[in-house]
Amino acid sequence: MDNQTLKSQFFRSISVHFRELHVAPPFFRSISVHSFSGISFLSAGKLKRNSTVMAGTTKDMSLIKQVLQLKQTGESNRGVSRKLPIDKETVNGYVNTVKANGWNISDLLEIDDPELERMFHAGSPAYTDSRMEEFLSLLPRYRELLTDPKSHVSRQVLFDEYRATHPDGYGKSQFYYHLKQNLVARKDVTAVLANTYRPGEKLMVDFAGDKLSYVDTDTGEVIKVEVFVACMPYSDYIYVICVPSQKTGDFLHAIRMCLEHLGGVPPILTPDNLKSAVISNDRHEPKLNKALEDMGNYYHFVVLPCDPASPTQKALVEDSVRITNNRIYARLRNRTFHSLMELNRAVWELMERHNRTRMQKRPYSREERFHAMEKELLGPLKPEPYEMRLYADLKVQANCHVELRQDKVPHFYSVPYIHVGKQARVVFTRSWVKVYVEQKLVASHIHSHTYGYTTVREHLASSNRAVMERSAAYYVEKAKDISPDCHEYVKRIFAPKRTTQPEEVYYKLCNSIVSLRRKYDLATFDLTCRQCMEYGIYSYSKFEAILRHNGMNASADETVIFRAPTPSNHGNMRGKSYFTGNDMNQ
Repeated sequence: MDNQTLKSQFFRSISVHFRELHVAPPFFRSISVHSFSGISFLSAGKLKRNSTVMAGTTKDMSLIKQVLQLKQTGESNRGVSRKLPIDKETVNGYVNTVKANGWNISDLLEIDDPELERMFHAGSPAYTDSRMEEFLSLLPRYRELLTDPKSHVSRQVLFDEYRATHPDGYGKSQFYYHLKQNLVARKDVTAVLANTYRPGEKLMVDFAGDKLSYVDTDTGEVIKVEVFVACMPYSDYIYVICVPSQKTGDFLHAIRMCLEHLGGVPPILTPDNLKSAVISNDRHEPKLNKALEDMGNYYHFVVLPCDPASPTQKALVEDSVRITNNRIYARLRNRTFHSLMELNRAVWELMERHNRTRMQKRPYSREERFHAMEKELLGPLKPEPYEMRLYADLKVQANCHVELRQDKVPHFYSVPYIHVGKQARVVFTRSWVKVYVEQKLVASHIHSHTYGYTTVREHLASSNRAVMERSAAYYVEKAKDISPDCHEYVKRIFAPKRTTQPEEVYYKLCNSIVSLRRKYDLATFDLTCRQCMEYGIYSYSKFEAILRHNGMNASADETVIFRAPTPSNHGNMRGKSYFTGNDMNQ
C-alpha cells in the first residue's frame, strides 16, 4: 500500500470532527494529499469547501445533506455550525428555506444532488440583497470601462470608486464576483440563441392553460383567474401575473405590468393567437385587436403574432408555461389565498426564485443574463401608464353635446356649436374624452363617470349659453316673481328630500310651467300649483291637464255667476277626488 493510500485511510478513521481535531499546523503542511470527500485542507490547517463561501456561490450538496441529517436528529442551528464547516447564518438560511417551502427532510435526503441544488440554490442569495439594485444600475458603465483598452481601468479601481460612493455596499469579494458573473453572462452565447434570437428584441406572451384561484373572503366563493406568462427568449427571463380574465382590458393590464417589471420596452411583442390580441390570424395579413395596436403605438413596439400552425415559433413561451406549472403551480397547490393581490405576491416570489436559479450547464442565472445582455437594449418606458382606448360614433345634439353612455350611466360632453347635427368619433379612456369631427380634434374633456353635463361655455351658441347657465336657483327666483304659490311649487320640485335626481333633469319642466302661466290667468295657475303640491304631482303632463280643467271650470263659473246661478246639486260639480290621478285617467 502506497503512502498516499495510508494517509487517506488515516483521515477516514478519525471519528472526531475536523474542527475538534487539534493538530499542529506543521503536521498538515507535511501532507501532500489535500482532498478528501469534497473537503480540502489549507496549508495552515484550516478547512475549506470545494465551493467557496462567498456571495453567489453554492455549497456542496453533500454538505447540505449533512446539515439536514443533523437537524433531523434535533440539533440546533448553532450546534450544526459547530460540527460542520459552515457558519450559523448560512445554516439559518437553509433551515428557513426548508420551513418556508414545507419540505420534508427525509424526502430531501432521498433527492439526487442536481435536483436538490436546483431547489436550494435559486440563484445568488445576494440578488435578494437591497444593494443589488444599486449595483445593477452601475454595471453598464463598469462593462464599458473594463472592455475599453483606452480607459486603463482595473477591477480594483472600480471597487475603490464604488466603495467611495457606496460605503455600505458590497465588499471586495462580492463586488468582484458579481462583476465576473455579469461578464460571463455576456460572453457565454450558445449557437442556438445567437442564431435564433437577438438580445432585447422580443417579448413573447401567452396565457397558461390551467387557472389558479383564490377564495373571496365575503362570499366564500372560489374565484378562478387566468395566468399570464411572458418570456424574453434570448435570456429565458420570465414574468408571470394572475388576472381576472383573458379579456382585452386584463390582457393589456398584464402587458403593462410586465413592461414595468422589465423596466423597458422590447421593439417586438409576439402573442399567441389570443382573441384579446388577434381578431383574425391570416398568415400574410393578421388583423390585430385595435386596443393592442394602440398600446403598441403608445409604448413603441410592434405586434407580430405567431404564425398559425407554427409550433416552433412559440416553443420557448410554451416551455415557460411548462416551467410555470412545475415551479409555481405545484408549490402553490396546497395553499389558500384570499385576494388576487395575495395570490400574485406568492406567484412573484416563486417567479423571482426561478429567474435567479442557475441554469443547467450555465454559470449564470436567467436574471443575470437579462441584466447583462438585454436590460440596457430595451426602449424607454413612459412614466404615465397606458390606458385602454375605447371608441364610439355619436351625433352632436341640438344642445351642442354628445351623449356618452358607460355602464348605462349617460354623461353629456360639449362640442362647438358649429358641429351640431354632425357625426363625431369619440375616443375615451378612464381618464379623458376626446371628440373628433371630420378627423379633427374639436373637444377634449376629463372623463366623468356620473350623470351630468361637462360643458365648455365657448362651445355653446348664445341661446344655448343662456339655458346652460341656468340653475335651480335661477328657476326658484323666476317663480318668485310670478307668485308665492308658484315660488313654493318650484322650490319643492328641486327639494333634495323629494328627489335624488340631478337638478338638470327638472330644467325643462320648470321652463314649461313658466310658459303655461302666459296662457292662463294667475288665479287658475296658482290654484293648480296648490293642488299639485297637495297631491305630490310633479309631472308636466299632469300639471297641464289639471290646469286645463281648472281653466275650463273658471270660464264656466264666470258665465254662471253673471248669467245664471249653478244649482248646488249639479252632477258636474267636481270635488277633491277629481284632482287625484284616478279621476283624471277616466
